[in-house]
Amino acid sequence: MEELISLAARMLSGSNVTTVSTGAGISKESGIPTFRGSDGIWKSKNPKELASLEGFLSNPELVWKWYMQRLFTAREKDPNPAHLALVDLEGMIPHLTVITQNVDNLHRRAGSRKVVELHGNIEHFRCLECAHTADFDPEWDDRPPRCPECGSYIRPDIVWFGEQLPRTELEYAFDISSRSDTFLIIGTSGTVQPAAQLPIMARRNGARLIEINVTESAFTGQVDISLQGKAGEILPLIVNEIRAENSS
Repeated sequence: MEELISLAARMLSGSNVTTVSTGAGISKESGIPTFRGSDGIWKSKNPKELASLEGFLSNPELVWKWYMQRLFTAREKDPNPAHLALVDLEGMIPHLTVITQNVDNLHRRAGSRKVVELHGNIEHFRCLECAHTADFDPEWDDRPPRCPECGSYIRPDIVWFGEQLPRTELEYAFDISSRSDTFLIIGTSGTVQPAAQLPIMARRNGARLIEINVTESAFTGQVDISLQGKAGEILPLIVNEIRAENSS
C-alpha cells in the first residue's frame, strides 16, 4: 500500500489537469447514509415515492418532509479528512475539478473551489414550474412552500429519477474529463450513469486512473492504481507525500 500511495502522489503532483469523481462513499465517512449499498436508503424506502416528480405531485408533504430531514442531517455532519485533503490537493496542483454525485454540499463546505454537482445541491431550491430559485427559509414548515412568482410548489433543486441532469454541469464534466491527464475516483460503485462514463472517457484520452474505495467497483479492473480503504485515511497520506516532495 505504501508504494501505491507514493506512486499515486507522484502521478498527482505531476498532473496538469486533474479531475476527481466522488460518490456516496466519501460522504458515508461523514456519517451520511448511502443509497445503494447493503445498508442503503433504497433498501427500506421506495425511490419512486420519495425521489421522483410523480411521487412529489402525489404526496408533496411526504416528499418535502423527507428532503427537509435529509437537509438537516447533512447540515449536522462535517466534511471529513477526505474532503479536506481534496482542498489541500487543489492548492498543490495546477488545475483540479471535483465532480460529485452527492448533493450534501460537503465539498463546498470543506472549501473546494471548483465543484461540479451532477445531481444538484440539497441546499438549493427552485419552482416546479418557472425559473424562480429560492434559498432555504427557516420559516418553512412541513409543507412545500409556494412560488412567489407563479404560485406553484417550491421543490428541492436536485435531480429526481426520470429527470435529466443539468446540462451545463454535465457538458462541463465531460469536457474537463476528456482533457484530464489524471483522474481520481473516490467512493463510487461505477454503476450510476452518466457519471460512470467520465473516467472511461478520460482513460480513452490518455488519462491515468487512480481509485480509492473500500471495496472493488466497476472501475477497479481498468484503473492504473487501486487503493482499497477509506478515503479519509488514504487521501491525507497522498497529500502528505506531495507536500514532502514539494518541500524537499
